Amino acid sequence: MRTALLTLLLVISGAGAAHAAEHPNFVFFLVDDLGWADLGCYGSTYHETPNIDKLAGGGIRFTNGYAACPVCSPTRASIMTGRHPVRVDITDWIPGTNANNVKGRRFEHIDDRDDLAPEETTIAETLHDNGYQTFFAGKWHLGNKGNWPTEQGFDINIGGHDKGSPPGGYYAPWKNPVLEAKKEREYLTERLTEESIHFLETRDKAKPFLLYLAYYNVHTPIQPYKKRVDHYQEKAKQFEGETPVQPEGAGKSRMRQDNPQYASMVAAVDDSVGAILDALDRLNLTDDTVVIFFSDNGGLCTTGGIGPTSNLPLRSGKGWLYEGGVREPMIIRAPGVTKPGSVCETPVVSMDFFPTMLSLAGLPAMPKLHVDGESLVPLLEGKAATEDRTFYWHYPHYHGSKWTPGASIREGDWKLIEFYEDDRVELFNLQADPGEQHDLSQSNPEKTAELRQKLKAWQTKMKAKMPQEVAGYKKG
Repeated sequence: MRTALLTLLLVISGAGAAHAAEHPNFVFFLVDDLGWADLGCYGSTYHETPNIDKLAGGGIRFTNGYAACPVCSPTRASIMTGRHPVRVDITDWIPGTNANNVKGRRFEHIDDRDDLAPEETTIAETLHDNGYQTFFAGKWHLGNKGNWPTEQGFDINIGGHDKGSPPGGYYAPWKNPVLEAKKEREYLTERLTEESIHFLETRDKAKPFLLYLAYYNVHTPIQPYKKRVDHYQEKAKQFEGETPVQPEGAGKSRMRQDNPQYASMVAAVDDSVGAILDALDRLNLTDDTVVIFFSDNGGLCTTGGIGPTSNLPLRSGKGWLYEGGVREPMIIRAPGVTKPGSVCETPVVSMDFFPTMLSLAGLPAMPKLHVDGESLVPLLEGKAATEDRTFYWHYPHYHGSKWTPGASIREGDWKLIEFYEDDRVELFNLQADPGEQHDLSQSNPEKTAELRQKLKAWQTKMKAKMPQEVAGYKKG
């Protein structure tokens, strides 16, 4: 009787619980230059992203998900390795802005690596060594030929090479050395989606898999997705007057989402996500597949002219260490782990994906590898963070967004940014001021000094490359 009752209780307790696969599959969507506010589920009213919004509704949405850098290659390296960009010596987009070409610059050019070192261990290599089939499609931007995805743990590479912007643009005939167009005026994102679905249909069914789709969208060139642009051109008629802009350093920030061409490129990503999620359903893979959605840096908002999107209520965008440059849309759906429709406000960072995927895959942590990342599984399960973490950004380079060398730190609600070019520092309380409009460095000198000291100590410990002044430089 006691045994029968125990069995009944076990059945009842498990009846409503989703099943977490022992060795789940992974689908990782990485979008290029997608802003924190570019999705419907993050507040956009001009862009429409029903498929991504549905994904968020089925999983957990992070409101404080950070990229390790405000530009692409360093963040991509951090995802692959679980290590901070400073640690892998990729601190700028590859090959980066040559400081020697910047007029009136204060600092010399800083050399960092132009590839992800072969001796680094990637999440793809680790999963592959543990029985996973690994597939990569899209933008790599972590090294030249000989150091492409197939040399870094992926069985298959469709379209990943050294360039960050799609050579030849988004419509065939493009000039991608590892992706030949099949038809005239073929759209790149549609093709990458088709290749990804083909992998799902033809994969080795005896193995779990990692499907890593790194979109070239929504990076420049801003070329309209013709199937969606008419809708947004019509929708843009609601706006009155020219697009508002606001000065940011030597640049200008776009202050409204109203670009039909850019909106159509966001829609192309949403269509792609929907098609792949539908394929997972059709192939009965959904319940055994973890889906991750992220962007490599903030939306391109601030430039010498005007960027294609706005990250409001966050400040600035790609290339800048304000929140608009480093805070990203981040969604994880892990069947049997995440509660549908949940939201997590705990700050997390791109190095966390590596240990999180290991944990979800039932594999042991490798803290000597992913030394700068922490598993997010407790947060995925709805548990509260056990302690506050400190986050660091080091971007000692010049960038086309008009950013000049600097670094930043976030601890709790406090964030400090150092601007080396003019020996300036800014302090913000993100809880009270997420838009970073009220600099508190003068009114709170104690917190300013504390965070500056912690940032400097971290840079020293990490042996971060610091800007060196040009010989004979004179201020102003």
